[in-house]
Amino acid sequence: MQHYAGLDVSVKETSVCIVDASGRTCQEKKVVSHPEDLVTILSNPALSLERIGLEAGPMSQWLFNGLAKAGLPVFCIETRHTKGFLKASQTNKSDRNDARGIAHMMRVGLFKNVHVKTLTSQKRRALLTARALLQEKAIALENDMRGLLRNFGLKVGVVSAGTFEEKVRELVEADADLLEIMEPLLAGRRKLREEFAKLDKKVVQEAKRDQVCKRLMTVPGVGPVVSLAYVATIDIPSRFHNSRSVGAALGLTPVLNQSGESKRIGHISLCGDAMMRSLLYEAAQTMLTRLVKWCWLKAWAMNIARRHGRKKANVALARRLAVVMHRMWVDGTEFRWTREAAGPMAV
Repeated sequence: MQHYAGLDVSVKETSVCIVDASGRTCQEKKVVSHPEDLVTILSNPALSLERIGLEAGPMSQWLFNGLAKAGLPVFCIETRHTKGFLKASQTNKSDRNDARGIAHMMRVGLFKNVHVKTLTSQKRRALLTARALLQEKAIALENDMRGLLRNFGLKVGVVSAGTFEEKVRELVEADADLLEIMEPLLAGRRKLREEFAKLDKKVVQEAKRDQVCKRLMTVPGVGPVVSLAYVATIDIPSRFHNSRSVGAALGLTPVLNQSGESKRIGHISLCGDAMMRSLLYEAAQTMLTRLVKWCWLKAWAMNIARRHGRKKANVALARRLAVVMHRMWVDGTEFRWTREAAGPMAV
């Protein structure tokens, strides 16, 4: 008889529930949240496991890879879909009930599979996240220092990252007490900027080594950060059968709410990867505001800006960039500046 398993993962322990094809509970147990412990309980020769459900979460990639490596039929399932199913099928929420609900989702086949990224993409994502985190903390510290100095009538004003420390020292050099207060903050800010520069350099090197990233960087407005983030986010381009579906997967398409005679088209869905969506928006803004050379993609976006405004044009161009970059990746081509040369890419 076929069996189905549901895993409800927490940091320390994972609740495991195994049911048979008729829905009867065969086994319920809590084990340590580690691939080896899960493999031990799920590799029972008495079981004929057809599907194992694992909800997407912070530890899901690590556990999924461990179970898949052991040859188990594991599926990583979409969180919102799982939450809706469990809310409709149970009154009391607990780890045990969640594991049981996931097991029944596997049994009836009512689940949405989620792509688990390769190890390379996971490491690249970690690199980009760490870089963004250091940059965010450095900027936050600079803004806090500006606020402290403003209390004493000292204004830093508009300065570059390279001249910020020099400007602060110039403002407080006449006040020994303020200099003593600012010194540790400047040291912390300097360390953050130094470590950020190291990770930024690593991102550039990683993008230059990757042939796909080098190809994507031929798109105006797309640099090492955007190209590396795009490759890490998409991971495997063949999982999108149509390039146009990439925009929807990144939350850059409008939400449609239709019921009877009512039909409402709202703002973009904002689902998917928020960091990738933000980077694409920045790349689109760069193309619209800084690109001097004419290209069909900028001309298309400028027409939208004239009709609907710059903000909507930026969003539309960000979505179009996601589509064009996917098509370039699949076709193995570089960016083409004219519509005639672009061919299907310009559709």
